[in-house]
Amino acid sequence: MIQRRYEALGALNDIFIAIWFLVGSILFLSDSLMESGTWLFVVGSAQFLIKPCIKLMSLVHVKRVYKLQTNSVTADGHIGRHTVTNRLSCIFVSR
Repeated sequence: MIQRRYEALGALNDIFIAIWFLVGSILFLSDSLMESGTWLFVVGSAQFLIKPCIKLMSLVHVKRVYKLQTNSVTADGHIGRHTVTNRLSCIFVSR
């Protein structure tokens, strides 16, 4: 679920980058609008920096959630990725 949100955020970022470059390219065709087009290219280029930041935030967030899940017992009996009942059944089956 968390990963999907970050992927959606990355896709939205990509859409905005494409829009800035497309509109910037169109504005660049007119001499009177060339400066505005150039600024849209700058904005789009700066937004390329956001993409790896989103990826890094995603990796850190998922790692933190994974650590919390593996180090705590939840209300439904989960310990990390194993349930208490699974652990008990492993103990009884192995004897």
